[in-house]
Amino acid sequence: MVTGVAGTAVGPMVIAAVEQHRSPGQRLLHDPLAIPVLPPLSRWVARLAGRPAVRAALIRASERAAPGVWGGVACRKRYIDDRFTRALDDGIGSAVVPGAGPGTRAHRSAVPADAVVFEVDLPVNVAHKRERLPAHRRVVLVPVDLDSEDLSGVPTAHGRDSGERCLVVCEGVTRYLTREGVRWTFDFLPDQAPGSRLVSTYVRKDVLDGDEMYGSEALHRRFVAGRPVWRFGLHPHEVGAFLAERGWREVEQLGPAEFDARYVRGTGRTVPISALERTVPAEKR
Repeated sequence: MVTGVAGTAVGPMVIAAVEQHRSPGQRLLHDPLAIPVLPPLSRWVARLAGRPAVRAALIRASERAAPGVWGGVACRKRYIDDRFTRALDDGIGSAVVPGAGPGTRAHRSAVPADAVVFEVDLPVNVAHKRERLPAHRRVVLVPVDLDSEDLSGVPTAHGRDSGERCLVVCEGVTRYLTREGVRWTFDFLPDQAPGSRLVSTYVRKDVLDGDEMYGSEALHRRFVAGRPVWRFGLHPHEVGAFLAERGWREVEQLGPAEFDARYVRGTGRTVPISALERTVPAEKR
């Protein structure tokens, strides 16, 4: 069983799994491996959501507990899927995914024969993924605790060419790290080759500070006030400087308005999207 911080990624994967029961034109993302990768109880719930009444009840419960998180998670996953595919199609030869958790992106993507994806995560999450998914010859699973181990030499030690352009995907990770953990995770960015790309999510700092909840008071009580699992956040205006210090340029930021326009409207659905989290792509100068 995956518990504690290592288990917090299960909820987003349940969202991805339940979305698979909708028709291709209505689902927010495509992830055929989302159900198989889940732990047994979550997998049973996700399969049960094939019944429309069960699916509707799950979404209602999610909206009561965390308004807009269902749509936000689904849309951020879809957006990062698009960036991941585009980067590999553009000839970027490797991807590094800190805190990959049970995510299936690399395992269901057409990774070119000359590219490698390095998924870095807690040993318990790596072990779980090895149990649930078949080995992928273009994906290397690397057990590392990002809060206590330096990421800088990990991909190279496992065979990555440090001189090639790289895609770094940091989805739903930074909120769980201490400031020291964020430093260990992001300070390898300056060493990446020009033309490398990054896509990262972050929780808004005003949520962690309790200044603005965006309807997520229950999440604040659970992850910040009660059990301090969410520990790092940024204000939107701080992101550009945070990246520039490491030699990167912010490309854009996406939140509810952008995700709704790109992914929700075309489905014909009305899907609330939380403002507590934002997604940022960047490029190495």
